Amino acid sequence: MSGAGAGAGAGAGAGAGAGGQPVCAQEALDLLNCVAQTPYDHDKCVRLLNSLRECVLNKKVKKFSLAEEPQDSGTSKKRA
Repeated sequence: MSGAGAGAGAGAGAGAGAGGQPVCAQEALDLLNCVAQTPYDHDKCVRLLNSLRECVLNKKVKKFSLAEEPQDSGTSKKRA
């Protein structure tokens, strides 16, 4: 799966891991994308949830936060 997308800003309060990516970011993104898919694959999402939980325990993550989107994007500008 691609790591780029709207949910790519999900990060962990534990800091960045190897390559500058937030700790457990890929696991969190995979889970979010799973629950957004149609049709919903419950078993797959449960496996991804367990994978995220294992990462959180191994990396001792205390809290997740979302990075803010840049304010100067073309889709968010209002027309006069």
